[in-house]
Amino acid sequence: MPGSTPSGTPRAPRGTHDVLWPESARWEAFVAGFAELAHSAGYGLAETPVFEDASVFRRGIGEASDVVGKEMYEFEDRDGTMLALRPEGTAPVVRAYLQHRPVLPWKAWYLTAAFRHERPQAGRYRQHHQVGIEALGEAHADLDVEVIWLANRFFGTLGLRDYVLSINSMGDERCRPAFVEILARYLHEHGAELCEEHRQRIDANPLRVLDCKRPECRAATEGVPRLIDHLCEDCASHFERVRTGLGALGIAAQIDHRLVRGLDYYTRTTFEFASGAIEAAQNGIGGGGRYDRLAEAMGGPPTPGIGFGIGIERVLLACDAVGCFPADPAPLDGWLIDLLDGTVARDLSIELREAGLRVDRGFGDRSLKAHLRAADRSGANAALIVGADEQASGTVALRPLRGGEQRRVPRGEIAQALRALREAP
Repeated sequence: MPGSTPSGTPRAPRGTHDVLWPESARWEAFVAGFAELAHSAGYGLAETPVFEDASVFRRGIGEASDVVGKEMYEFEDRDGTMLALRPEGTAPVVRAYLQHRPVLPWKAWYLTAAFRHERPQAGRYRQHHQVGIEALGEAHADLDVEVIWLANRFFGTLGLRDYVLSINSMGDERCRPAFVEILARYLHEHGAELCEEHRQRIDANPLRVLDCKRPECRAATEGVPRLIDHLCEDCASHFERVRTGLGALGIAAQIDHRLVRGLDYYTRTTFEFASGAIEAAQNGIGGGGRYDRLAEAMGGPPTPGIGFGIGIERVLLACDAVGCFPADPAPLDGWLIDLLDGTVARDLSIELREAGLRVDRGFGDRSLKAHLRAADRSGANAALIVGADEQASGTVALRPLRGGEQRRVPRGEIAQALRALREAP
């Protein structure tokens, strides 16, 4: 069957992967750190469905985008409704805003799985995971600076240093149409030099050519006009305020005139972080931009917005390349071994957990040696052993597993003894 080995053992579908303990502890630390940073800036968690009406993405992202045209998982529901698995995080959050109308300005952060049918590569999966933020209801350039600072700050907390921030401005509905005409003329003049796909798509969406990574398109657009040279006064002022703000915060940013991102909803500020620690073709670790017309395109009132998404798998790949953010799981404080009928282990394990300690236990009628092997494999700081003598005296034998002498401890003092062991150097 699909997703199975020849022997019949089921496997995850191509382009997906499992995250299991202890690696999942790293993911927990990643998300917890991001949540803490987001909360510090006034962002609250927003959770949206894993699938949406397909029109959310067709209207929001754009019919001509590669995401909708090539990568989106779209299917017909039993009632005939066309649904799509979420390919990105912004459009669903904006849909949720339009449906529920929270008071503006509204700041949200999210953790989400996203789905795109593309060729699986290192750090790029058909089901991947993102954290991100969206800020709706404010058009000021200083909010752009705040959003970029948040992403930059988060990468710093992980220990990443070798990355580059690129920025650009997409203009708006007043200045971008004129530039698109100029760009289209330039591309038609160099059409023979473009890759076959974009040679056929110049008129449909000229900006997408700038985003193409194929060598022929990169070479053909080397001398292409720059959008930032054709901004209206308001967009130019907005972009300058963003650049000034980033400079004031000590955040280095380079202008990349090719940075148009892959989604049609962006206006004005766009940005992307790329890691120098991973393969150049797949080195993007996060990015986003302003989308002041997205809510309107989805049938709502004009509502400015800006946000970003950070790919968890890609960022952890960059962390691995430079040896940062190991986030080893915290060890168990104790592993209970009950050599009698298990009653003490059952009751004491719950008692210690309620006291705030990390405790697990062994099961089954096994030898003390076998129990101790299991305790050692668990990574626990200590084994807590209860036999006939301990039960009779109301004590527990505490055996440190990382160095130290075994001793008997009164049952009522076990929690204190385990805390002392946790804090020992």
